Amino acid sequence: MSVPWGKPLCRLVCCLAVGSAPVGFFPLSAYAQGAVPDPNQVFSPVTLPTPVSAYRSGDGTPGPMAWKNQADYRIAVTLDPATHELTGEETVTYHNNSPSSLPVLWVQLDQNMYRADSRRAYMSGPPATPHTDGVQIGAVTLVDGRATHEVTPLISDTRMQITLPHPLAPGSTQVFRVRWHYTMPGAWGGRTAVSPSKNGDIYEIAQFYPRMAVFDDVRGWDALPYVGDEFYLDYGNFDYAVTVPASFMVVGSGALVNPAQVLSTTQQQRLAQARRSETRVMIRDLADVEAAAHAPPSGSRTWRFHMDNTRDVAFVASPALLWDAAKLDLPPIAPAPGLKPEAPLGMSVYPVEAMGPQAWDRSTEYVKHTIEYFSHDWYPYPWPTAINVGGHGAGMEYPGIVFDGMKDRDAKLFWITTHELGHTWFPMIVGSNERRNGFMDEGFNTFIDSLASLHFNKGEFAPKHDGEYAPDTGRPADDIVKVLKDPVYQPLMAPSYIPGRGDRHAMPYFKAAYGLELLRSQILGPARFDPAFRHYIAAWAYRHPTPSDFFRLMESDAGEDLSWFWRGWYFTNAAPDYALAGMEYVDNDPAKGVRVKVQNKGALPLPVTLQVTWADGTTTRRVLPTEVWAKGNETIVLLPDGKPVRSAILDPDHAIPDIDRGNDASTAITALVMAGTAQGR
Repeated sequence: MSVPWGKPLCRLVCCLAVGSAPVGFFPLSAYAQGAVPDPNQVFSPVTLPTPVSAYRSGDGTPGPMAWKNQADYRIAVTLDPATHELTGEETVTYHNNSPSSLPVLWVQLDQNMYRADSRRAYMSGPPATPHTDGVQIGAVTLVDGRATHEVTPLISDTRMQITLPHPLAPGSTQVFRVRWHYTMPGAWGGRTAVSPSKNGDIYEIAQFYPRMAVFDDVRGWDALPYVGDEFYLDYGNFDYAVTVPASFMVVGSGALVNPAQVLSTTQQQRLAQARRSETRVMIRDLADVEAAAHAPPSGSRTWRFHMDNTRDVAFVASPALLWDAAKLDLPPIAPAPGLKPEAPLGMSVYPVEAMGPQAWDRSTEYVKHTIEYFSHDWYPYPWPTAINVGGHGAGMEYPGIVFDGMKDRDAKLFWITTHELGHTWFPMIVGSNERRNGFMDEGFNTFIDSLASLHFNKGEFAPKHDGEYAPDTGRPADDIVKVLKDPVYQPLMAPSYIPGRGDRHAMPYFKAAYGLELLRSQILGPARFDPAFRHYIAAWAYRHPTPSDFFRLMESDAGEDLSWFWRGWYFTNAAPDYALAGMEYVDNDPAKGVRVKVQNKGALPLPVTLQVTWADGTTTRRVLPTEVWAKGNETIVLLPDGKPVRSAILDPDHAIPDIDRGNDASTAITALVMAGTAQGR
């Protein structure tokens, strides 16, 4: 999901919301502000929550007996604009690749969130969207060859449990059919919504079909009720068909498999041209939209799509949408069965209100950059299309398609496009459990977004310090201090499925992203971080990593014991706090060098730079590694340059979030007194 920011990392501080103090999750007493850090605790080993097993290896990769279940779908839906009702039928083929026999299947019914008696309704107070009756289940039928058996499911809030007549054995497959319908909740945006526009309503349809819950090796069935947060889904292959009035256009996840039946000859030719073009080609132009808006009712059309190895699909339908596209320069993608290989496309669909040279006229340019840049730097984009939709403006991501705002423009449109499509990598490819560990999708994605801004068009939308969205320092290291010092914020490893704690953006977006930046720039360096991060993506593509897997893989590949960092940044809200405690000349003679005393007062001892400025204006820098503080909280740094000192300062570039900068600089030469044994460096 998006955040309203216009520069990487430091923009995110504008979204910080402070609420009432939450119940503590991890013991933080040892990290209270002002407490003297205990090196034995700071550097003790971390017991990670998910243990090593045959399914998850000690190096953070999938184990030798790793498995994942699969759910394949055949879906047919019909949209009725007069009633705002979606009617559907689906056939699910569920593959039990686990070592367990499954007596029940769990299915998610997200639309039940909109019921007046849903858990979400009680948690959220007065609804922003009118209540509905939720999804109405018609029939659930088990299929065994030619035999069928109708069952009565147990519906509990946003979940449906199907009890099987016989447990589904390891290696077996269960096929079942579901009929259902529901009324769309209105103009909420992103998650099945109806939004008005000049030339007709825009239907953004997501979470629209009963979806299998995940059965994994960590918890078995992970069937948390849906309360409007994020998702956790298995992978599979999808065939889906959408029947709409003939004047409507439909664009959805995956490949359109029947263009000859739904597009005009001219539109088919334009689509073929777009597959060869580096710049956008209008496929459905203003004349097409105006003709559709004034066309009399003339029956219906069915648009058919196919998508392989995806965890979800979504689509948009409307008579009001312009459509442009350009080719994506990516490695060849294997076509769906029965389809010829075609160049992948970056696309944008939006109403006429969104047109403009700094508005949606540039959307496909942003789509193209996002997909190509992330494919080159991290992992190849796997699907035949990448689509940006200009609609209500919820800022919401689904595989191959994202729902953004028709009013977005300038830097905001670039950022929202990059962020939502960036979710392709986290969690659409790397299938982490964003319901429980939101930082593994929002934070990881925000981190790669920040790098993308530096790359696009020579930094056109790179970080700037104009305070457009909120006053800030322009330095992430200083902006994050507010979060580290405020007790309202729970640690990143606290459960992310309970809303309303005041940290929706501060923690999973900002702190999580900045943690990766610290790891990359201050602790490991890009030469070690980047290959390890690529390995993490490749190793867990289309699988379900936990935070423990990420921690182990980064340590193993980078060759570092990072227990102190995981504990401080993820399991607690510890922070760095250094002080420059004094300087003295060796034997009171500048020619023999100067000793600088540095104190550690924080429980997160990040590497810190000491800079000394000499009387002649030159400077000397030393980086104090984290290990300095393993034996105590004071150290002496010897600089034998043999010059008089003008001043000294810690962290001159504000590269780390020191929570008290008032004691980081000094100009005084004094006699030093050490609490422990002096150390020369």
